[in-house]
Amino acid sequence: MSIEIADYEDEHTGVRSQADGGIVTQLRLDHASLFLRPTLRRVPDVSVDPEYWTTVGTGRTLVFCSVRADSFERFENALEIDPTITDPVLADRYTDRRVYRVELTERAVTFIAATAESDGRLLDLSSCRDGWCVQLQFPSRDDLVEFNQYCRDRDVSVTVDHLRLSDDEDDCVVALTEKQQELLAVAHEEGYFDVPRGISQDELADRLGVSKSAVSQRLRRAIGELCESKLC
Repeated sequence: MSIEIADYEDEHTGVRSQADGGIVTQLRLDHASLFLRPTLRRVPDVSVDPEYWTTVGTGRTLVFCSVRADSFERFENALEIDPTITDPVLADRYTDRRVYRVELTERAVTFIAATAESDGRLLDLSSCRDGWCVQLQFPSRDDLVEFNQYCRDRDVSVTVDHLRLSDDEDDCVVALTEKQQELLAVAHEEGYFDVPRGISQDELADRLGVSKSAVSQRLRRAIGELCESKLC
């Protein structure tokens, strides 16, 4: 017996939908006890991209992070005295990055669970000089306000980089940060995208006064945003 998709959907109308509309925002969050924040302060040129979280049977929360750094030794030394994590482990290494597993301590201030509790969805998360750069989507303004209140109650600094409405007609709006726009502009002007390249990532980093890892991270995220906006 064949089942028509439309008939199937009609029988499941009890599912609550948050797929229409909403708000997409990119924030910079900062607090002295945010997850890995002490390490990020001691090694400001590092780039950290959390890959995923998992809670094991004993209630411990483990986080796997992809890390790009000019000095992994400095990064690992900072991990050893970071009060927000414990038991850091080098899980894997590649030519351009390393993957670490850390365990959260009770002193770590987090915001991932609060995002979900406010009906939000994590779209992107990475470290930045001001703490953590996070892109979130909320079904409504009230949900975003609820998340913001959670941060205020814990003295977490919230800086809005951009904010836009998301709807059926506006799913592909490009939302680049000012730093990403600056990097793309300089890269284009100096011939980074030419063949052969007119400037290297090292030279871009010197030109902008940032680390090579920061240039690499911003380029990947900016190009990803552009591709998503044009190909969605």
